[in-house]
Parts: sequence; structure tokens; C-alpha cells
Amino acid sequence: MTSIDVPRTAETAEAGRRETAQRLLDSSAMLSYDPATEVDWETPLDKDFHGASPEWSTLYGTSYWAEMSTEQQKELTRQEAASVASTGIWFEMILQQMVLRDFYAKDPTDPAFQWALTEIADECRHSIMFARGAAKLGAPPYRPRKLAVELGRVFKATATGEAAYAAILVAEEVLDVMQRDWMRDERVVPFVRTINNIHVVEESRHMKFAREETREQLEGAGPVRRRINALVIAIASYFIVSSMVNRDVYKNAGLDTTRALREAKANEHHKSMMRSSCAGLMEFLGSCGLLTRPALVFYKRANLI
Repeated sequence: MTSIDVPRTAETAEAGRRETAQRLLDSSAMLSYDPATEVDWETPLDKDFHGASPEWSTLYGTSYWAEMSTEQQKELTRQEAASVASTGIWFEMILQQMVLRDFYAKDPTDPAFQWALTEIADECRHSIMFARGAAKLGAPPYRPRKLAVELGRVFKATATGEAAYAAILVAEEVLDVMQRDWMRDERVVPFVRTINNIHVVEESRHMKFAREETREQLEGAGPVRRRINALVIAIASYFIVSSMVNRDVYKNAGLDTTRALREAKANEHHKSMMRSSCAGLMEFLGSCGLLTRPALVFYKRANLI
């Protein structure tokens, strides 16, 4: 017998959405963490460790990195890890507001509604965990530049549908890949490895939901809407990724900021790390028709493709 594809109807799509949400709720009930008790907050920072895998440093592979002492290299990775955590907090606050807007006044008995609240609760815990982690790394509060903050303010208040969920996916997937490396790396300070492990486990569910919502929201989307939102997602991605490492990390690590910025900007090793980490993400966006020519300009500027 030859199999026959059953057309996807609104009813089957909604049933699939509910089923996915229920699986995520069940997974969350089985495997979630409380960072307040799981992370070792009491042991003083051991400066013999890195804050992140050195290969992920923006200066790794440059002549400046080769000239730095081992202590300077470790301090830089600690400052960079704290900056990435601070950027994560910034975007998690945007994410929470977008998800709340999406589910405002919807059916609370829907598993998708309950999963949305579960995800928001996860993100609240993650933001507190990142804040405490950055403080323990001995870093000051790192914030995105003013333009990114103001654009984020507009984005969180207006982004809907695939624009919101695909942007959420980009932020989560980029962070996920680097944190998978950090959590396995014995050169990284143990409490940061624990933080990364918690985030990776719980964000895997968030990414699953974001992918499903992106596909769902694009069903029936016309070419004009798809092109517009492809560009919106790419611009948001550019500002998220370019905000991850604050320029002040170099000064706070005792480096020459001007030279560090110049060498980081030209660092082909770091660009390659970013591109390889986003291969799966770019494949997904392409399958959704979201890698338009204008969008590619911003992904290339962010070294994501």
C-alpha cells in the first residue's frame, strides 16, 4: 500500500500543539532545577579557573591572546562569561514580556498556556542565577549599549508571531551551543559549569517550543509578511549577538581596550566558532523561508552565517 499524506488542518495543528506543550510540561515536572540550592554559591571564587572555555574568548587565537599571561586570560574569560550572562538576563526579560503578551486572556486550561507560564518561571530563575553568577565572577553589571536597549524596548512591546518566537530561538540556540562546551570543560570554574548545565537542560524545552511556535505562526503567512519578519528577526539577532560581549570586559581584565577591540573584530577563529555553532539554527530558519537576501546581510554582519 502507498501511504497518503493527510492534509494538515487547523484542528490537527492545534492538537499537535497541545500534545507538544503537554510533553514539555511533563518533562519540566520530571527534570527541573532550583539554582538557589543546586549551585555552590558559598565557596569563594577560585581564580585558577576560567569563566568560560578559552576557545570561546573573543581574543583567543589573536596575537594579543598569545602575549597575555595565563592569569589575564582567565580573568578575561571570567569577564566575558559575566557579560554573556548579563546579556542573557536582558533578553530573558524581553522574552518573558513577549510570551506574556502572546498568552494574555487565552484559555488557561490549554497546556500551551500552562507551558508558557512554566517557561516564564524558568526564565525568572535563570535571570537570578545569571545575576548571582556574574556577581560571583567579580564582574560589574554589563548592559547592552543604549541603542540596543531602546530597540529592545520597542521589540518587546510590538513583536508578535514568528518574529517573536524566532528571535527567542536565535538567542537561546546561540547561548546553548557555547554553554554546552563550557559545562563539559574542566578548565571552567565549577559553579559556572553547574549554571551552564541547568540552563542547557531547561532551555532545550524552551527551544523545542520556540521552533514549534515559529512553524505554527508561519502557516498561511504570505510572502510579504514572511519577508518583513525575516528581516525583523535578523536585525534582532544582530543586536542580541553583538551585545553578548561588552567592550568594558577588556578594560576590566586589565587590557588595552582599543587594541583588544581591534583584534577581536578581526578574529577569524571567533567568527568561525560563531558560524559553526549556528549551522543548525540557520538550517531551520532557511527551512522556514526566513533566510531572505536582506536578512542574510545582518546574519553575516553578526558572523552567524
